[in-house]
Amino acid sequence: MPFRTEKDVMGEVKVPANSYYGAFTQRAKTNFQISGIKAPKEFLAALAAIKKAAALANIQLRQLDEKLGNAILTAADEVIAGKFDDFFVLDVYQAGAGTPFNMNCNEIIANRATEILGGKLGQYIVNPNNHVNMAQSTNDVIPTTTRIAILFSLRDLIAEARKFEWSLRKKAEEFWHILKIGRTHWEDAVPVTLGQEFEAYAVSVAKDILYIIDASERLRELGIGGTAIGTGITTHPKFHETIVNKLSELTNLDLKCTKNMIELTQNYNCFFSFSSTLTSLAITLYRISNNLGILNSGPKGGISEIMLPDVEPGSSIMPGKINPSIPECVIMVCYDVMGKSKAVELAAQYSILELNVMGPVIAYNILQSMKLLTNALKMFRESCIDGIKANEERCLELLHKSTAIATALNPYLGYGAVSKIVKEALKDNKTIKDVVLKYKLIDEIDLNRILSPEEMTKPKEPDKKLIEKIKDSDNYREFLEGL
Repeated sequence: MPFRTEKDVMGEVKVPANSYYGAFTQRAKTNFQISGIKAPKEFLAALAAIKKAAALANIQLRQLDEKLGNAILTAADEVIAGKFDDFFVLDVYQAGAGTPFNMNCNEIIANRATEILGGKLGQYIVNPNNHVNMAQSTNDVIPTTTRIAILFSLRDLIAEARKFEWSLRKKAEEFWHILKIGRTHWEDAVPVTLGQEFEAYAVSVAKDILYIIDASERLRELGIGGTAIGTGITTHPKFHETIVNKLSELTNLDLKCTKNMIELTQNYNCFFSFSSTLTSLAITLYRISNNLGILNSGPKGGISEIMLPDVEPGSSIMPGKINPSIPECVIMVCYDVMGKSKAVELAAQYSILELNVMGPVIAYNILQSMKLLTNALKMFRESCIDGIKANEERCLELLHKSTAIATALNPYLGYGAVSKIVKEALKDNKTIKDVVLKYKLIDEIDLNRILSPEEMTKPKEPDKKLIEKIKDSDNYREFLEGL
């Protein structure tokens, strides 16, 4: 492979002759070979958009030669379009603050702009530092890049989360009439409908969507123009306002200036807050996935109140076995997202005096979590939720076998009397209804009404006349005497 020789403050560096990156990137590429993971496209597009916006602002403010600036604009557009993705070669784990990321982009744009002006790669008619990085520092570029990249990625995440929410709502409507046992502490509890369970899941997802959107609003405040520590050294007095306006136009995002660029250079709590909302969504998806696996358990030896779609054989040794493979995959994603959020939390703490240098690991973990959640939501919806079927017969079977409906009798018979009924039902393997009718405590018509889905699955004021009728009956008095 032919090389060209470039020079920096540390000496000579050999760079592949046809490479659009330069000496700084080559050194970083040699130093940081950690994960093999490169920055995502959203990050690269956001980074190049900042370079374009900076050139536009500096041209407008008469700080940058228009001829050089226009070459930068053309080169930046090509980078945004993905033409030079192969030359973003750096690992996501790298030097603090992300200086290698920033310089990788500066060098690519500088070399391409030089080429546009008739020069050769490595000649740097357009200089990576003096021209492409004018009025910028890694310390304001990388957090701004991260904010914009998150806002770019937010569109797909929210779109998939909303589709997932509506898929759950459709199932809630489909299953609304199916009465079943509720469960607490792994034990039978009061009745609920399958539709109510799915509606609760949908509401949780809807709340998480709002949390995510609310937290993202803090990311719209930009510190670009603060340069090294937020004081704005080397920038035109109007640069911050001008570049933020240019970025808003270029990205179609409602981005905002800040009143204190020093604070934004130090304080990365906005990233932690946003990451926490991803954890909230992950916890919700984990809960839904786990519950669906439990309700699907069986098909003969478990609960089997619902049937998940078959997506693949479940065992290499047990013929015919089918596992809840999609929910299991979602749970793995949720664990990963929770772990990444912890990394962001710790990284946000590492703000020493004027700067937090953990920008690269924060960007990687948040953007990767968003991608994982977006893909998991799509898979979960298409390959699981949409195809869930209810086993209504099994739901009713377990309901009638259990003591779950006994609580509905408390207002009419009292806790002590109902406890005796439950005990006898369990001992003699009878239903609650059978025992109540055996002692003629409530007429069957009234009993059926009390134990109907309408009475047991929503707030309902007890029938006071019926209570008086029961308590005035000889059968009830005799039953109480036996307690």
